[in-house]
Order: sequence, then structure tokens, then C-alpha cells
Amino acid sequence: MKRQIRVGSRESALAVAQSRLVMEEIERAVPGAKLTLVTMKTTGDRILDRPLERIGGKGLFVKELDLALREGRCDLAVHSLKDMPMEEAEELPILAYSKREDRRDVLVLREGLKELPPCPVLGTSSRRRRLQAGRLFPDARFEMCRGNLATRLDKLDRGDFDALILAAAGLKRMGYGERISRYFTVEEMIPAAGQGILAVQGRAGENADVLEAVDCPESRVMAEAERAFVRAVGGGCSFPAAAAAVLSAGGLSEDALITLSGLYYEEESGRWKTGSLKGRPEEAGELGRRLAALLSRGEGPWN
Repeated sequence: MKRQIRVGSRESALAVAQSRLVMEEIERAVPGAKLTLVTMKTTGDRILDRPLERIGGKGLFVKELDLALREGRCDLAVHSLKDMPMEEAEELPILAYSKREDRRDVLVLREGLKELPPCPVLGTSSRRRRLQAGRLFPDARFEMCRGNLATRLDKLDRGDFDALILAAAGLKRMGYGERISRYFTVEEMIPAAGQGILAVQGRAGENADVLEAVDCPESRVMAEAERAFVRAVGGGCSFPAAAAAVLSAGGLSEDALITLSGLYYEEESGRWKTGSLKGRPEEAGELGRRLAALLSRGEGPWN
């Protein structure tokens, strides 16, 4: 008898494409499994005229899928890890982390532009991106741009913006890699925690066995460090935070090191700073908490 596995996803083209990537991995690992995709529109997909931090934060992209898991309408759910709240429900853990795509943020110019004009209009709804891009483009004006990837690119090309700041991973997964005009280094723009990683969520005690071949230990370690940092500084919903963990060559080899970079924002003053620490992969969570404590104590220059 074939094993039936229903996979929940947001209904956007990118979310569906990402869910199908995970489903293909499961099908290779579990011969004879029958996978079905269950799509739904989340609250975050419906409310597009306001920034996320004003309407409830990252949880708006997951609560309908969480409910579907709890009610048994799906068995697994696939998310972009960067869109998930930092606190996990004990009964709905993340069971697997995909191999990481490109973690970087990128600049996408309007069709016909070869470079940014003076005083450009840049589209992004992310405060994290606005803070860091404001240092790179001090004469720029930032405008909110939400919606699925195709909608945002359409708004760009019809002249609403001179350029967009987006995640490289989504563009590449949707076949838009040729639209990328500039990759920002982690030093220029620290990405969102978990950017480029897909998270597979499920009910505690169920289906963990089918995900063993999907789970990437390197991604799990990077995610642990990044999300620990953001949790410790209290970011991820109402105000910006960023974190990027990079494993030394060799991945999780015996002499591996992890370098964690983070952005800390001071809500009272609006000032922000960045910093980094190195540590062993087995102390990934503690590394995130140590970097958060270091930056929140006021050590290091403000931007």
C-alpha cells in the first residue's frame, strides 16, 4: 500500500515551486510514496497594502498552514525559513532543513536600465533591507513593494521603481536569475535569518522518518545559529534583525568553524550595528546568543 503524504503550501508560484522541490526529494527517498500538494492563501498573502510589522509579522504566512497541520488536512508544510516565526510550536516542529540556496540579497534593475539613476526609487518592504541599503545608496528613496514575485517584477518594469531589492534564492528558484543586476555581499547587506533554506514542518512524532534524506545538517546548524541570534535580540517581527552563518570549507568536518554575522537594531534610538563571531558548529545556538549579547551591550560602532 502506497504511503499517502499531503504537503501544505502557500498558493504563490514561488511557494509551490519550493514545495515541489521538497516533494521530489521525498519521492526519491521514499519509493512508492504518493505525495499530494495542498495549497492555501495565507493572511500575509491577502493583506498587501501594509508592512508586515504593522499587521502581525511573519506569523501571518504560517498560521493557516499551522491550522491545516493541527486539523489533519495536511501532513507536512513547506515554508521559506526566513518567513517563519522565531519561536516554534512544540507540537509542530521543523522536521527538516533543505540544502541552502544562495543566501544573498540582490538588486534587480528595471528593464532597460543599465545602472541606477541619481536619487533612485528602490522597492522593498523590509526594514532590514532599507537600513542597510540606505548606507549603500544614501540618495535613494524607498517605497513599499509587496506581493508575489511576478507581481513585484511587473510593478518594477512598468516604472513604479528603478530597482527592487530581493532574495537571490527566490529569483533563482523561479528562473529569474538573469534579472539579477548586483549581488550584495554579506558584509554589505546581512540577509534575513534562514534566507535560502526551506523548512519542512510537521506534527511532533509523525513523518520524521521520510525526511531524513531531505534534512541537510549544514543548513540545520546555520539555521540554529541565525535564529538563536534573532530570538536573543528580540527581532523578526516588529523590528529588523539579520543574521548569516557561514561554515568554513569542509562543512561539518572535525575542524569546521562557523562565522556568524548579525545586525542589532536599537528600537529607542533607531541606531543599528553589525558584528560577527566565530565558533564551533556544535555551539551554534550559544554562538548566536553570545553575538546578541555582545552587540546589545553597546560594543562596536553604530551605523
